[in-house]
Order: sequence, then C-alpha cells, then structure tokens
Amino acid sequence: MSGIKPTTSERVFDVANIVFLIFLSLMFVIPFLAVLSTSFISAEESMRRGAFVLIPERLDFAAYDVLLNRGKIILNAYQVTIFRVVVGTILNLLFTSMLAYGLARRSLPGRNGLVLFIFLTMIFQGGLIPNYMLMDTLGLKDTLWVLILPSLISAWNLFILRNFFMGLPEELEESAVIDGATPLLILFKIVIPLSMPAMATIGLFYAVHHWNDWFGASIYINDVNKMPVQVIMRNILLTGITQNEAQLEYVRNPPPAATLKSAVIMISTLPILFVYPFLQKYFVKGVMVGSIKG
Repeated sequence: MSGIKPTTSERVFDVANIVFLIFLSLMFVIPFLAVLSTSFISAEESMRRGAFVLIPERLDFAAYDVLLNRGKIILNAYQVTIFRVVVGTILNLLFTSMLAYGLARRSLPGRNGLVLFIFLTMIFQGGLIPNYMLMDTLGLKDTLWVLILPSLISAWNLFILRNFFMGLPEELEESAVIDGATPLLILFKIVIPLSMPAMATIGLFYAVHHWNDWFGASIYINDVNKMPVQVIMRNILLTGITQNEAQLEYVRNPPPAATLKSAVIMISTLPILFVYPFLQKYFVKGVMVGSIKG
C-alpha cells in the first residue's frame, strides 16, 4: 500500500471533480424524475401545483389506466413493437454478420469494390418517394415486414462488425478448414462466439433503432392495428388523442394532458432502458475494439 499522501491541489481537484460529476448527474436525473413524478399526479393536484412536479402528494395511476387498461390499442401496439424488435434484431444480426464475414475475408474477389459500393449508400440515398414506390411495388406496404426488411443491414453497423472480424486470428479459420469445416460452420461455431461483444453492441444498436423508429411506420402503415407503440405514443403527445378513440373506453375524470404525456414518455422509454445495463460491458468493449481494428 502506497504511503504517499495526496497534495492539497490534488484534493481540491478531486473534490471539484466529484462536485462537477454530481451536478452533471443531477442534470440528467432530475428531468427524468420530474417526468416520472408528473405521470402520477391527479387533475386536482395539477391545477394547484402546475403541470410538472418533482414529488407528487399522492400517486394517481389514472394516466396509466387510460393508456394500458382502457382498450386494446396500446397493448396491440406493444405486441407489434415487440415483434419488430425481436424478429428484426435477429434478422439484422444474421444478415449483417454473414455479409461482414464475407467482406472481412482478404481472399474475396472484388472486396474493395463491394466495400466502396456499400460505403456510398451511407452518403447517397434514393429518397422518400422512390422508397415508398418500391415498398408499394413489392407488396410490403401496410405489412409488418415493411418495418424490418428495408433496414435489414445497416452500413455503419456492418463496418463495425467487419472490423471486429478482421481482428480475429486467421489461424483459427485455417485450422478449421483443415478439419473440413465449411464457411457457414466457421462463422456460426467460431467467429460469432468469439465476437459476442461486437454482436451485443450491434444488436443493441438495432434493437434501439427498432424501438424508437416511428417515421417508417407513419409512412408505410395505414392500419392502426399494425402501428408500433411509438407511432401511437407520438399521436398522443402531439394531439392528446389516438387515431382511433373508439378503442378506448370512456373516462369520466380524464388525467391532465401533461400527466398523460408524461406517462406516454415513461411507457415508451423504460423497457429499452432496462435492457442496456445487461449489455453495458459488451457495449463498451465492442465499440472500442470495433473502432480501432482495421
């Protein structure tokens, strides 16, 4: 154990650093707590204390009752979103890993040309109208697959995963080839198990994208029963109502607009926040390794 005592300047720096970090943490935590608390205030308390409060006098679950128990529209939207996140993320990881593995092989003919072509898609895009016409021609419009297939492979995530694959020792694959392993067997039995930090990182990127995205559904989906929760929540935030109020039962004492909107924010935010702590260590390691390998 070191017997060197910190100097006065080092102590001052440590105290200032702690105070700054506490202040920075409060800047993020207090708004979140304010929204959480506001989602539990009643109409009577809102009239007395204002729209946003930090500590409610009593918990009122009327806003959550309206959103979750007064009809099937919100629960149905959650089912659509969960299907999109789970199925979409699995397909994203499957196709992204297969393409990244192929592009990571230095023996692939025309590899540099393919990488350049994929890189150009990050800069130039076809535009909204051509994409809409394409989805309509392919018969994907107003289906759940239109929320998944157009974003099946992200060029940015592809390059991160490709760089990670390129950092793996080639001797592992050479020994597997000598033992008679096929490229698919090498990918799923050797490469992917060794790349779990990067896979978890890319999977988190894809899952957050699917959970937060509302624009694609608002463009390609007209059936309210196929809309994800983000579109329904966005409509409530903007107008205070859903696109189909008939699916909500009558509420005698409706919650205030600020309370309803705060509850919408919490319902749409908390599920994805609970996933991040379990993937945090893989997330940090995967981003760092994928960024320095090349």
